[in-house]
Amino acid sequence: MTFKGLKPISYGGREVWPLIEGGKGVSASNHASSGAWAAAGGIGTVSAVNADSYDPHGKIVPQVYWQKTRLERHEQLIQYAIDGAVAQVQRAHEISGGQGAININVLWEMGGAQAVLEGVLERTRGLVAGVTCGAGMPYRLSEIAARYNVSYLPIISSARAFRALWKRAYHKVGELMAAVVYEDPWLAGGHNGLSNAEDPRKPEDPFPRVKAVRDTMRAEGISDDVPIVMAGGVWFLREWDHWIDNPELGSIAFQYGTRPLLTHESPIPQGWKDALRDLEPGDVLLHRFSPTGFYSSAVLNPFLKNLVARSERQIPWSRVAAGDHTVQLDVGVKGKNFWVTPGDRERASHWVAAGYAEALKTPDDTLVFVDAQERAIIRKDQADCMGCLSHCGFSSWKDHDDYTTGRLADPRSFCIQKTLQDIAHGEPVDENLMFAGHAAYRFKQDPFYSNNFTPTVKQLVDRILTGD
Repeated sequence: MTFKGLKPISYGGREVWPLIEGGKGVSASNHASSGAWAAAGGIGTVSAVNADSYDPHGKIVPQVYWQKTRLERHEQLIQYAIDGAVAQVQRAHEISGGQGAININVLWEMGGAQAVLEGVLERTRGLVAGVTCGAGMPYRLSEIAARYNVSYLPIISSARAFRALWKRAYHKVGELMAAVVYEDPWLAGGHNGLSNAEDPRKPEDPFPRVKAVRDTMRAEGISDDVPIVMAGGVWFLREWDHWIDNPELGSIAFQYGTRPLLTHESPIPQGWKDALRDLEPGDVLLHRFSPTGFYSSAVLNPFLKNLVARSERQIPWSRVAAGDHTVQLDVGVKGKNFWVTPGDRERASHWVAAGYAEALKTPDDTLVFVDAQERAIIRKDQADCMGCLSHCGFSSWKDHDDYTTGRLADPRSFCIQKTLQDIAHGEPVDENLMFAGHAAYRFKQDPFYSNNFTPTVKQLVDRILTGD
């Protein structure tokens, strides 16, 4: 397969390769990886999602939440996030040696996103070239970027989403929009923008979707020189040769999130790196267990399999006899006002006999059955919530107004801050959420990684530029 090659683009006042390191939080892309990516001539991305900060001896400061209330812990989290991202940006800038560019990445639906973004940009003036932002509809991103005179790169998954952002806000600061990141919701790792109108089981060809984004941009008078960044599923650039210099698409750049995980500079623990080498096609699951409410993709390890099994041990119920709910549930619950179908009562009895004797209510008028140990973990994690999201389905936290979503906390989900911090800092990979893109199985197939070879970031970027 031929590869015509890439041409540098102008970004951040200098020429860089149109290759962007995908920002991955928590602490899965940091100063070491992003600084090295920039030093190799690309655009490195520091994750500003609760990044690590350091004490005077260079040791990571543990993010311990000792305050009593959720709101107080949320304020602690914001300060940790600002301090961490600032430290990461400063270190990345030093490593880059003035080459390439350094971006930061934030999730708009993370708790206190605007406060974190403003706090980081205030303390890193002149160091950050741009901000990538997705996981929600970040209408205020352009306004914040203008205040600090940095570029912004919205992450979207459809032309419709981009049109909404542009019409409402971005057209006012169009000159600072350096690129539009199209994140393929069926292929990218982590959270994505799959909508309720799209079928998670039916992936769509990204070409017409990206062309639709470009058509929308053209209709709004946006130059073809503003790149669309293809993110999700990108491995060999030669497979995307027909996208490069294609007049239908205009300027195109490429984002890599999964491949940089397996480099010398990647900060993820060795166990996570080793697990990536053993993945097969289909080992990454597109699911909706995240407390954000978004779809996301992660390795189908025991942690995720447990969430799948937990939701399968689920039955609907009502407070009074109604319809098919003609019998009272007599296992797993306290009280008599749990009406279910005869078949579901029988299923519940089998689950209880197998040790799943605790029934927990969900906000959708269902019950899930767990064992006593899992119930205790769920309840403790909900009580320990530190407000890491703007809206959390697992704990019912909200980061504004009355600080509650008003819905019942959902035991089918999990504390995402806890598990992402744990896996990033060496806890067992099988017991935590392990984000990865759907192309991660290619680590096992790609001869570049044979004999357990782990490249440096520079070696990886050089390899990518050959088309492989």
